[in-house]
Amino acid sequence: MMHLNGFWGLVILALDLWALVSVVSSDRSTGSKVLWALLVILLPVLGFLVWLVAGPRAAARHG
Repeated sequence: MMHLNGFWGLVILALDLWALVSVVSSDRSTGSKVLWALLVILLPVLGFLVWLVAGPRAAARHG
């Protein structure tokens, strides 16, 4: 069972890194980037999900 926990930890880490790279490379203001990065870093799973739904690139797709 411990192997699965490690696997999911790596998956979450990879997704969070992807989110952080996308945040940094977005064309948003520095303040917006810092807030998104803090959200993803401090709340890895929830922050990623919120970023995925409402992040800068998600807003550009829907707007």
